[in-house]
Amino acid sequence: MKNLLFNPSRLFFISILLITSSFGAVAQRDSSAAVHIGFIYPVSSNGKHAASVTNRFSLHAIAGLSKAETGASIAGVASVVKQNVSGAQIAGAANVIGGSASGAQIAGVANVIGGGATGAQLAGFSNITGGEARGAQIAGFLNLAEASGAAQVAGFANIAKKDAKGLQLAGFLNKGGDVNAQVAGFANVARKVKGVQLAGLINIADSSDYPIAIFNFIKNGEKSVAVTIDETMTGIVSFRSGGRVLYGIAGVGYNFKDNPKAMYAAEGGLGAHIPLAGSLRLNLEAVSTTLTDFHGGSYNKNALRVLPALKLGGRFEAFAGPTLNYVSYERENNYDFIKKYIWKNNSSKDFQGLFVGFNAGMQYIF
Repeated sequence: MKNLLFNPSRLFFISILLITSSFGAVAQRDSSAAVHIGFIYPVSSNGKHAASVTNRFSLHAIAGLSKAETGASIAGVASVVKQNVSGAQIAGAANVIGGSASGAQIAGVANVIGGGATGAQLAGFSNITGGEARGAQIAGFLNLAEASGAAQVAGFANIAKKDAKGLQLAGFLNKGGDVNAQVAGFANVARKVKGVQLAGLINIADSSDYPIAIFNFIKNGEKSVAVTIDETMTGIVSFRSGGRVLYGIAGVGYNFKDNPKAMYAAEGGLGAHIPLAGSLRLNLEAVSTTLTDFHGGSYNKNALRVLPALKLGGRFEAFAGPTLNYVSYERENNYDFIKKYIWKNNSSKDFQGLFVGFNAGMQYIF
């Protein structure tokens, strides 16, 4: 007995058990409690009846279980609520709510909500909401909601089964119905996009006027295959795809000048259509082109193109116009594609120059 009384940890544990047992009797009668304190179900002030009790404040060392929460809920590992939550929830690993949530949820691993959520959700791994997430969702890996009313930010992917009214920002993939804006490292998928759709490689949508990616598959947009030639006698076959305004460019080709070694080309860039009158429009393009012999020699050119374009019938378009070009290559290669420069850097290790050139071509639109 003496050892028990003078052992602080054991004395504290016994005190908690006495407190929880007395609170449990009250919770059983009233089915509500001002405070719910415990270790892990059923060792708590609400005891084995915890699942049928609504609490104003809950604090658990490991995990807590309740019917509903109307205030703050804090757990070292997990908090499980069968119905609704109207206050903040903080857990070391997971917050699990069977109904809706109107307060913020913060979890080290995941927040899982069966209904809608009006507060912000912050999780180290994922936020999963069965209804609309009206507050921001921020997760290290994945955000998933029936619909999104605010921003979704995730390290890997954001998925809104219906509409996403806020920005979707993800390291790899965004998917939504009608969305305002999407930014992803790899791909964006949507039905209708009101703003910008920016992806590292692919945009897919029924309607998107401002897609920014190398490949854009827009149902009401435009796709074409073009054959072009420039001042270096490099011919390129390119695929152009995008919306009614912005489009992406990806192409391969060959340099037809008499070089000591065969030079192959790769091209990528972005463009914009500007309607002028009738069948006439202006295509503005920013393109990067690399010529290489695959044996160490390479010629790098970045160009801004201003290309008046004329549609010939319903499918073909001819275009030609001036370009402003910046080139760089190793001086020992001594490429002589261009004779006249408006600027050259004679002090740099690699050759650098600026010149005016041209680009002309024909494309088939489908």
